Amino acid sequence: MNEFFGAEDQGDGYPGVGRVLIVIPTYNEADNVGVIVDRVRRAAPPVEVLIVDDNSPDGTGEIADRMAEADPRVHVLHRAGKQGLGAAYVAGFGWAGEHGYDAVVEMDADGSHAPEELPRLLDAARDADVVIGSRWTSGGQVVNWPWHRQLLSRGGNLYTRVALGMPLSDATGGFRVYQVPALERLDLDSVASQGYSFQVELSWRAHRAGLRTVEVPITFAERERGTSKMSPVIIGEALWRVTMWATLDRRTAPGGPRRGAGDHQLRWP
Repeated sequence: MNEFFGAEDQGDGYPGVGRVLIVIPTYNEADNVGVIVDRVRRAAPPVEVLIVDDNSPDGTGEIADRMAEADPRVHVLHRAGKQGLGAAYVAGFGWAGEHGYDAVVEMDADGSHAPEELPRLLDAARDADVVIGSRWTSGGQVVNWPWHRQLLSRGGNLYTRVALGMPLSDATGGFRVYQVPALERLDLDSVASQGYSFQVELSWRAHRAGLRTVEVPITFAERERGTSKMSPVIIGEALWRVTMWATLDRRTAPGGPRRGAGDHQLRWP
């Protein structure tokens, strides 16, 4: 996939960042996709949107096609079936590289990530390789989550931070901006993680590569429509993979990949 990166810029974009593509994976999000894309287009008119649909049986893909026909800044990538969040994002990153974008944004389709906060993340991307919309950094918050979900997320992030030595408050957060040249350094073709662990793995790879990462506080809201894709299997995969990566880091530390990239990590005021 790396041969796609660095394609020639083909148009205008977000000031100081360039052409930006919002990648929104969907599976059975017919009730949400139209609303979220409309909010994105209003919040940040210069950006473009790619809906990556995994052949949703509820007609999400057909709704996306109609939006793309009506708006030249909306695009659709259809996949054969449900293949997971991580694979959907990697496919979207590849599409962005093929079409000459400068930065890509990860965003959920369910409204948990407020499009109105996009400009703040994109402004931060002018001086960073990776921007994470953080629920748990100072100024961030979560709305309408029960205490046990908040405890699980905070505990998982604490374990990740200690195990992998990454100075991030929210390594599992899925509202992110990546500079396209930075993605080249993450060897995306070898990423097999899904769900929470996909976000952690890219954070870990960015940390090991010495990329400059910024956390921007956001307000995360529980979805109002549709069904959450979170499951015990996804959580279990994340914990298992974090433990595996921590073991790998310890084995390779003396002569392996450089650690301490967190020295370049910033907090957005």
